[in-house]
Amino acid sequence: MKCLECNKELSYIDHKNAFDIYGVELCKQHKMRIDKLVSLKNTPVEAVQLYYGLKAIGITSMLEWWDGKKSIDLAISRVKLNIEIDTDYNTISHEQAIVDLEEAMHSFKNGFTTIRIPHVVIKYYPKETVKNIEAIVEGLKVTIKTL
Repeated sequence: MKCLECNKELSYIDHKNAFDIYGVELCKQHKMRIDKLVSLKNTPVEAVQLYYGLKAIGITSMLEWWDGKKSIDLAISRVKLNIEIDTDYNTISHEQAIVDLEEAMHSFKNGFTTIRIPHVVIKYYPKETVKNIEAIVEGLKVTIKTL
């Protein structure tokens, strides 16, 4: 077992501590960094899992990227893709829906594509989610090249 961030060999305790909370293998130092990020930004656990799932297939993303207006759960700046993890999509109101649409419109005007993913999709279908995002990234690369 190795840390997904620094490739350091993990003790059983470090592995268990990170895996029980985030579902990923992190050393004590990197777990503390993620703990701080989650605490400060209220980052969904699923965003952390998706970040490391994308990293495993070679897609560089950024957790809690500031877009000039708000913090984005995950951003893949190379293809201008913002990913928001919806943790309370069951209770979305019409007011929140229009706010989400307006935020997506502002991102689009600035050249970014924003997708919203329900957290349960990452929880129950992590590999499929990563595979679909990989396909979206590939499609965006083609689109960017043709512009």
